[in-house]
Amino acid sequence: MHRLVVMRHAKAEAAAASDHERRLTARGVRDASEAGEWARSAGVVPEHVFVSSAVRAHETWSAFSAAADLDVVPALEAGLYAAGPDGAIEVLRTAPADAVTVMVVGHNPTMAQLVHLLDDGGADPDAFAAVSADFPTSAVAVLEVPGEWRDLDVACARIAAFHVGRG
Repeated sequence: MHRLVVMRHAKAEAAAASDHERRLTARGVRDASEAGEWARSAGVVPEHVFVSSAVRAHETWSAFSAAADLDVVPALEAGLYAAGPDGAIEVLRTAPADAVTVMVVGHNPTMAQLVHLLDDGGADPDAFAAVSADFPTSAVAVLEVPGEWRDLDVACARIAAFHVGRG
């Protein structure tokens, strides 16, 4: 069984020279750190991570991974910045076959749509209700994926947990 961790970037500043360059706010850093602490305590430790090339996504990963005490160099994916859920699935299919837990840090609405698209209908009821209600900044969904990464497809995973980092 594989696990997929889907995270929306943390709270970012409202404006910058470009949308791509928006940085995390102090709250965003705290929230991403809290999400990393939760992941560590929950045993959700990715071996491979895909991160959007946007500054706020990379800063989210940095705060998350520091708090989770992870030493994983992320794969920065420019395509995740503007990707829809189908594009995100294409990226995830390239994960190393031996990675048990893979994480993606990206943007909404794609991250929320990705979780719903992958859901096979057997989700944990509480996690599904929370994901359906909102997928705010610093949200983390954990999905169980029974197949290989190269075969990731619609309705192939079970939503097992959901957490919103709030530091």
